[in-house]
Amino acid sequence: MQFIESLNTLRELRQSWRNADHTVAFVPTMGNLHDGHLDLVKQAKNLADKVVVSIFVNPMQFGANEDLDAYPRTLDADRSKLEAHDVDALFFPAVDDVYPRGLSEQTFVEVPGISDLLCGASRPGHFRGVATIVCKLFNMVQPDVACFGEKDFQQLQVIRTMVEDLSMPINIVGVPTRRQEDGLAMSSRNGYLSAEQRTTATQIYAAMEQMRKAICARQDSYADIERIASQSLMAAGLKPEYVTIRNARNLQPAEPGDYQLVILMAAFMGTTRLIDNMQITLDQA
Repeated sequence: MQFIESLNTLRELRQSWRNADHTVAFVPTMGNLHDGHLDLVKQAKNLADKVVVSIFVNPMQFGANEDLDAYPRTLDADRSKLEAHDVDALFFPAVDDVYPRGLSEQTFVEVPGISDLLCGASRPGHFRGVATIVCKLFNMVQPDVACFGEKDFQQLQVIRTMVEDLSMPINIVGVPTRRQEDGLAMSSRNGYLSAEQRTTATQIYAAMEQMRKAICARQDSYADIERIASQSLMAAGLKPEYVTIRNARNLQPAEPGDYQLVILMAAFMGTTRLIDNMQITLDQA
């Protein structure tokens, strides 16, 4: 595996692959890799001749009171995991190289509408930061396909919309969420939880499963299903930020005629914010 810190070196490698007619799959990450990230790598290897993984903790997507400095950085362990999975190149750029004029003067990419909902409402500017860094990395790596986890479902839809709107010749592939045996979605933020908090956090998946059953039974209104699930999370000791049933494509509130749905949740376990989702396809009447 090649370890690349320079954009010029990356471009030279990319050109050599292009000359050899190799296709390229890309997995952008912020590091602290777990099995969910490695699922993305495995999918990428199935989709292209060469695989590039980036590790970059993006300051533009962190708010003023968020955990940028505390975000776990585990480069040595990450490199070992990627080497074990036969990744072709690890791109590890410095902040000053990605944003040479600083964040305040950086040209940005913003996806209207979908970026302002849900996580975007509580984290203003977050998805601007996500769209900007993903667009920049796409321009640097120039992949044919890019893999993203479905756990960050809103992020995935923001990126898909950006790629479509900007006519980028990149296939965006969503990879199913990797879960622990008790249902908890794998996340770098799980490392912030105590053993007791981690056990309580499994109630997020349990609440989504109950919502799925109620939706498929079509016996209650969506508002009632959301309210009952929110109450169950609070009873367990979590603090819900949102519990909602949405149209899976545009993330607007689900309506009776919608059949591609997604349950989306964000909740605090102590000071740790956790997100999760569950997709549902209803039979069309």
